[in-house]
Amino acid sequence: MGFDLQAYGIQVENVLRNESVPKLYEEALNFQKDTIISAQGGLVIYSGEKTGRSPQDKRIVKTEETEKEVWWDNNIPITENSFLINRERAIDYLNTQEKIYVFDGFAGAEEKYQVKVRVICSLAYHSLFMHNMLIRPTLEELKDFEPDYVIYNSGSFPANRYTKEVTSKTSVSISFKNKEIVILGTQYAGEMKKGVFTIMNYILPKQGVLSMHCSCNRDDEGNVSLFFGLSGTGKTTLSADPARLLIGDDEHGWSDNGIFNIEGGCYAKCINLSIDKEPEIFNAIKFGTVLENVVLFKNRFPNFQDNSITENTRACYPINYIANADTSGIADPPNNIIFLTCDAFGVLPPVSKLDNLQASYHFISGYTAKVAGTEVGVSEPVAIFSACFGAPFMAWHPNVYGKLLSEKIKQTNAQVWLVNTGWIGGAHGVGKRIALAYTRAIIDEINNQNLIKEKFEKFPVFNFQIPTHCANIPIKVLNPQLYWKDKEVYNRQLRKLARLFINNFKNFSDQVDKEIESAGPKI
Repeated sequence: MGFDLQAYGIQVENVLRNESVPKLYEEALNFQKDTIISAQGGLVIYSGEKTGRSPQDKRIVKTEETEKEVWWDNNIPITENSFLINRERAIDYLNTQEKIYVFDGFAGAEEKYQVKVRVICSLAYHSLFMHNMLIRPTLEELKDFEPDYVIYNSGSFPANRYTKEVTSKTSVSISFKNKEIVILGTQYAGEMKKGVFTIMNYILPKQGVLSMHCSCNRDDEGNVSLFFGLSGTGKTTLSADPARLLIGDDEHGWSDNGIFNIEGGCYAKCINLSIDKEPEIFNAIKFGTVLENVVLFKNRFPNFQDNSITENTRACYPINYIANADTSGIADPPNNIIFLTCDAFGVLPPVSKLDNLQASYHFISGYTAKVAGTEVGVSEPVAIFSACFGAPFMAWHPNVYGKLLSEKIKQTNAQVWLVNTGWIGGAHGVGKRIALAYTRAIIDEINNQNLIKEKFEKFPVFNFQIPTHCANIPIKVLNPQLYWKDKEVYNRQLRKLARLFINNFKNFSDQVDKEIESAGPKI
C-alpha cells in the first residue's frame, strides 16, 4: 500500500510519493501517451490543448479577509461554494485513477519564510515537474512533513462550466482560507508553478518580505544583482552568466536578511534556444529535464526552432543543472537592481540610472512592448504594461509591492537601472535590435561597479540619468537621439511612449503616493 491520502477524501491505495526521477520517467513513458526521451535524455511531453497559462480561468476565493486585501481589479473572484464544487470534482476524478502521484516540497529557501507544498496529481510528469521546481526535501524532512498548502491537479478532467463563476472547462482556483489550489481542464504544468508563486505573493508581504518576479545572481565576492523583465526581455538569458553564480531565474523574496530563491529549479523558455547564445540553459537539458511541447527531429534531438505546437516551448530542470548555480538559494541584499525592457518603439536608452522614486514608478509600470507583425492588424509597436513585472501573479495592489521595494532600496542603498534590450536607431521595422554583446557589456559594467563611476546626463521627457561613456559601447548607442536619422520623428515617438506611460499609471494613481506618480515622464 502506498502513501495514505484518505484525509483528503482520496481512497486510491497505489500512491507514489516523492519517487525517484528514473521511476517517474518509467511511469510517464508507460502510462502517458506520446511521451518519449530526447537524444539528450530529457523527458519530452505534450500538455494537450493548453500550451500556456489560462489567466482568464484563474480565480481566488473571496472571503471576508481577502475581500479587503486582494487586488480585485487584477484578480477574478470565486465563491467558496464554487471552489468546493471544483475541489470535489477534482477529488472525484483522482479517485477514478489506478495510481496517484504525490510530491512534497518547499517554496522558499529561507527557512523562516518557507512554505510546505503538497502536490497531488494523476500524471507522473506533473510530479516530476514539481520535483524540479520546488525545493526538494531530505528523507529526514519528509518523515514529519505536514503541508501548509495542497495542490489538487486533476488537469486531465474538465471543470463544469455551469458552476457559478466558472466560465470554461478550465479552472485554476486558489483558496487562501483553505490553503488549497484546484486545477481542472489544463495539463499545462506552469499553472502549478505560478499557483505557488501567487500564494507567496500573498503571504510574504504580510511578513514584510518583498516577493519578486525576477532572476538573481552574484559574484564570488557576494555582490548581488536582481533582474526584472517580462517575456522576451532577456531576463533568463542575462542572469545565466557563466562568470557569476545563479541564485534563481524567476521568483525570489527579499527579507531583512537578503534575497532567497522561492524555487528549486528553472522553467526556461526554449524557442530558438542555441548552445552559442545560451550555453548554460542548453547544457541543462539532460536526464531529469522535462521538455514541454518541444518538437523533435527524427534523431530525437530537439528542434528548438519549431513552433508548430506553440511558441511557449519550455524546459524544466533542477537549478543544480546550471553548472554555476548557488544551490543554497540564499544571497545578500542586492547591490544592483536591473529592470529589463524590450522597447520596440526604439526610443529608450540602452541603460539609464533611476533614483528611488523613479524605481518605484517603473517597477509599478512594468513596461515592455510587442513588435509589429506579431498579431493580425498590428502594424506598429504595442506597449505592454504588467505591474511589478508580473501582474498575473500579484495578489495585492501594486502599491504594496512598490512601497516594499522603496523601503528595501532605502535600507540597502541598492542602485536601480533600466536596461533596454529592444530597438535602436528606429522602431521595429526601421531600426535594429541592440546587439546582445552590447547588453552583456552594459550588465558587466553595472556588476563590476564601473558604470556607476561614469558621468551622467539627464535624458529628456523621462528625466532619468544616462551615462556619457560605457566601456565597449559606441557613444551613439548610449544616447538614442544620436542614432536616429530623423530627430523630429524620434521626439514624436518619445512623447508618444511617454503618454502611454502616463495613461497606464492612471490605473494606480488612486492608491499610489503622488510623489511616485510625479517621478514619471513629463511632456
